[in-house]
Amino acid sequence: MKVPFFDIKIVNAPIMEEAMKKLREVASGGSFILGPEVVSFEMNFANYLGTKFACGVDSGTSALELIIRALDIGEGDEVITTPASFIAPSSAIAFCGAKPVFVDIDNKTYNINANKIKDKITSKTKAILPVHLYGHVADMSKIISIAEEHGLYVIEDCCEAHGAKYNGKKAGSLGIAGAFSFYPSKNLGCWGDGGIIVSSSENLIDKVIQLRNYGQRQKYYHETLAFNKRLDSVQAAILNLKLPILEKQNEERKWAAKLYDSLLEDSTIMTPSALNDHVYYVYVIQSEKRNELAKFLKANDIETGVHFPIPIHLQKAFSYLKHNKGDFPEAEKLSEQCLSLPMFPEITEDEIKYVAKILEFET
Repeated sequence: MKVPFFDIKIVNAPIMEEAMKKLREVASGGSFILGPEVVSFEMNFANYLGTKFACGVDSGTSALELIIRALDIGEGDEVITTPASFIAPSSAIAFCGAKPVFVDIDNKTYNINANKIKDKITSKTKAILPVHLYGHVADMSKIISIAEEHGLYVIEDCCEAHGAKYNGKKAGSLGIAGAFSFYPSKNLGCWGDGGIIVSSSENLIDKVIQLRNYGQRQKYYHETLAFNKRLDSVQAAILNLKLPILEKQNEERKWAAKLYDSLLEDSTIMTPSALNDHVYYVYVIQSEKRNELAKFLKANDIETGVHFPIPIHLQKAFSYLKHNKGDFPEAEKLSEQCLSLPMFPEITEDEIKYVAKILEFET
């Protein structure tokens, strides 16, 4: 049996017929940039999350960067974040001239360890940027409490957490703003690059609307130097079709995760914890024999992934921060032992059982 890591054809199948019609409509209408589909999706997504506003942009990285800029965080400032994630949040902080300050992760949730945040707060700290890693929301009650105590912003990286909840509230609605990516493999993915900023702060949204579009509210009237980071109508059209089935597809991911959990319960493999409503962008196990395990699974026609093999503090791009191996041991351990198993909506019971069976042979 061949088991793909992610099957984009299956994910897109429910909307394919309607998508072809919608693409023809967009093409015939001729509004390709910030058109009616973008406005419609912004409203739909904000309503889905429970925020007042949304602003479509060209990627999750742009979403993070524009939030940071809109909050006037820049040169000489510090933003606390995690070393265990994709590079985008730390890059966004650096792009704005600020310094990413890392806090190690919790070894169960893989998210930033909220109990260690206070130790990293200085007079230069302006914000805390938790990443809801793999689809699991960080410990937001503690993070928000710390932020309020010290007068800091909380910026949520929700790029892997579409539809995830914390105490009944959706990721993205908990801090001053949330950033989402719509990369095709995400729980809610478009057919190219895309992202969005969500917030209930009208002032912040007003700023990012200008920052995504050359600093203008009215064409050719530029109030500030800014960027071209706009969401296009084709991607918004696809997202408008996929948003109504996000909850169903998230439930299918949760079902798959629960089956993995039960089948791997007696193995030596460490399975992911779900302390709140996890939506399993990826299903990440840990094993001291990660590389051998990945090779063995590949030899048996099972695709896997590694999210992420090098923690950010050890990336060459951030060598100027002068971190060394051993500075953040839990993040380093995760990077050395993590392995993502096949996970996508409509993955079958037989496929999951086959993956678990092959894992038994090696463990």
